[in-house]
Amino acid sequence: MEARILQSSSRCFSSLDTSFSSGSINRYRFSSVTSSPKPLSISFPQTPRTRTRAPCVLSMSKKDDDAESLNYKDSGVDIDAGTELVKRIAKMAPGIGGFGGLFPLGDSFLVAGTDGVGTKLKLAFETGIHHTIGIDLVAMSVNDIVTSGAKPLFFLDYFATSRLDVDLAEKVIKGIVDGCEQSGCALLGGETAEMPDFYAEGEYDLSGFAVGIVKKESVINGKNIVAGDVLIGLPSSGVHSNGFSLVRKVVARSGLSLKDELPGGSTTLGEALMAPTIIYVKQVLDIISKGGVKGIAHITGGGFTDNIPRVFPDGLGAVIHTDAWELPPLFKWIQQSGNIEDSEMRRTFNLGIGMVLVVSPEAASRILGEANNGDYVAYRIGEVINGEGVSYH
Repeated sequence: MEARILQSSSRCFSSLDTSFSSGSINRYRFSSVTSSPKPLSISFPQTPRTRTRAPCVLSMSKKDDDAESLNYKDSGVDIDAGTELVKRIAKMAPGIGGFGGLFPLGDSFLVAGTDGVGTKLKLAFETGIHHTIGIDLVAMSVNDIVTSGAKPLFFLDYFATSRLDVDLAEKVIKGIVDGCEQSGCALLGGETAEMPDFYAEGEYDLSGFAVGIVKKESVINGKNIVAGDVLIGLPSSGVHSNGFSLVRKVVARSGLSLKDELPGGSTTLGEALMAPTIIYVKQVLDIISKGGVKGIAHITGGGFTDNIPRVFPDGLGAVIHTDAWELPPLFKWIQQSGNIEDSEMRRTFNLGIGMVLVVSPEAASRILGEANNGDYVAYRIGEVINGEGVSYH
């Protein structure tokens, strides 16, 4: 067993590292994060290519009605089975099912979330892009807990591999540090598990855990949503970290290499797919602080169809205007290459919208006005209606 104490300035990380037990390394870090994140770029080294400007894509369409239509379930992910498991867990632990778990603490709630990055890791292994996958990991948890209006406080990570490659692990954890900086939380600790024969050579798995806090009177819970409220969509950077089991099937069918140009895009296919998940924390908290936000849905697995209703009271649903934003070229290519039905796309991917805010009409006018002024990008994508479910027009 080896323990090291590394002391540093208040703007850097100090850590107690490392203890070994049954192939595991416990990492506890105490940090103060104050600097702004630097822009990140993703590229394949020494890969020459030409770049073309992506055309506007306004609607969803399939490539070939004669080709087999790919879907998420046949790719190995059964959303219905996952929903059934949540229902069963809820019987044992009532209250389960939100984007984050709330724990009362005085006049506040601690809000906790946990997630991984799924089979996007498979593309990280294939492309060699490891320095941004940690951003995805942080994003999946902090974006969940901010839906309650919570400010993230700290994050913990779990990194598991068969044989520890220190240089590779450093790249991954550097991405986690960057994600924590973007969300304004501390990377408090983590676990490195070295488990021989459990993973393929050069592969690893990740999971993360975030805890935030929100005053009880400020919690966003959807209870005050009414018919006529407005759905505001915030753009995604791409597929984010869900749907990659289906994406990988599409890539295999297409015959394209991850180093090939994305059809209709301006990057390689690999770069487009590996674009890190947007961390919405600071933008969303700023919007919340100005009032009128009643509910927030993080568009992850389950897409629009399953995630948006999670924030509604009983008896309410939503209508989505599919022409309210441009479908990004990446999703156009995924649908055409996989001959994927519209309904499957809408229940699997974010389709260019990574976060949906349910707001009052007055707040919608303010948010869209700020967007028109260039403060950020936002779209009015729909409205709340009487009757459950999500319809598309």
